[in-house]
Amino acid sequence: MAANKEKAPYSVVSYFCGCGGLDLGFRGGFNYHNEDYPTLPFNILAAYDNEPRCIETYTDYFGKGHASVRDLATTDPKDVPKADILIGGFPCQEFSSCGPLGGLESERGKLYKTLIAYMKVHNPMIVVGENVINLERMENGDVLKIIEKDLSAAGYVVKIWKMFAPDYGIPQRRTRLLIMCVRQDVFKKYGFPEEPEASFKNTHRSIEWAIGDLIDITDNSIPNQGDYFAASKAKKGNGQGDESNHKDKPAYTIRANPKSRVQFHYSLGRRLTVRECARIQTFPDNFRFKFSKTVNISQIGNAVPPVLAYQVAKSVANYLNRIGEENDEC
Repeated sequence: MAANKEKAPYSVVSYFCGCGGLDLGFRGGFNYHNEDYPTLPFNILAAYDNEPRCIETYTDYFGKGHASVRDLATTDPKDVPKADILIGGFPCQEFSSCGPLGGLESERGKLYKTLIAYMKVHNPMIVVGENVINLERMENGDVLKIIEKDLSAAGYVVKIWKMFAPDYGIPQRRTRLLIMCVRQDVFKKYGFPEEPEASFKNTHRSIEWAIGDLIDITDNSIPNQGDYFAASKAKKGNGQGDESNHKDKPAYTIRANPKSRVQFHYSLGRRLTVRECARIQTFPDNFRFKFSKTVNISQIGNAVPPVLAYQVAKSVANYLNRIGEENDEC
C-alpha cells in the first residue's frame, strides 16, 4: 500500500459565479447559524461573471485574485485555466416561471453551451451545473433533454439531482436541479458520486429558526439587517411577493427579480430585510451586500444556497477522495 500523504486540493473553475453561493459551498470554511462548515479540498482557480457588481460582492468576501468580469459567451476556453472541476449555475431567467421563458432560442438560454465549450477543450473530470426546477417542465421536458444530450455528446455521463432545499436543511421552499456530469472514462472506472442524503426530509427548518434571533435588531449592527423595502401590499389581489411567511414553515423562495415585492416577515408588519433574505439563503452573517436593496436582493436570490452547495461539494469531494485512495492502492 502506498504511504499516506496529504493530497493537493482539486482545482475548480467557476462560470456564472454571481456573488459566490456555489463557490462558497465548494470552498467551505464558513459558519452559518452557529454551525461550522469545514474547508473542503477545492481550490478555485478562476471565477467569472458578466455583472461587475456581483464580482465586487464576490471579491469583498473571498478576496482579490481569482474573480473577474467576463462575457463567457465570447470567451475562448483556451484563455481559461484548466481545472479538475467546472461549476456553473448558468443563467436561469429564460427557464424560470417568473422570467421571460425564452428557452433555448434566446441568447441567454444558449449559455449552457459555454460549459460544453470548456469541457471539449479542458476535459474536466466533473462538471456541476445548476438551474431552476422549471427547466424540466419546459416543452414537456424536451428542453432539459436537449441540454443533457449536448452535455453527454461532449463525452460525459449526466445525471440530474432534483433537490428540494428544505430536505437538506435550507429554511426555504426552493427546488433546484443539479446537473452532474462525470467524464466517461472516469465513470467507467469509478461510477458516479452519491447524491447527498436528504437528512431533513421530515424535520424542515422554519423561517423562525433562520431569522428569529434578528427580530429585535433594527439597524446594521448585523450587516444589512436595517435594509428592507417599505412598499405596502398591492391594492388589488395578493400578488407574488405580497405573501406573509408562516412562522413554523420554511420561507417562500427568495426571488432574484423582486423589485420592492420581497415577502413579508412572519410576525412583523414589514417585508424581509436584506440580511433576513441572506440568512434564508444560508449565507453567513459576515457575507456583506453593499449595493442598493434591489441589487442586493437580486444577487442573493440568484445564488445557490451555500449550505446546499456545500452538501453537493462534499459528495464530489468524497467521490474524488475515493478515486485517489483506490489509485494509491494500485
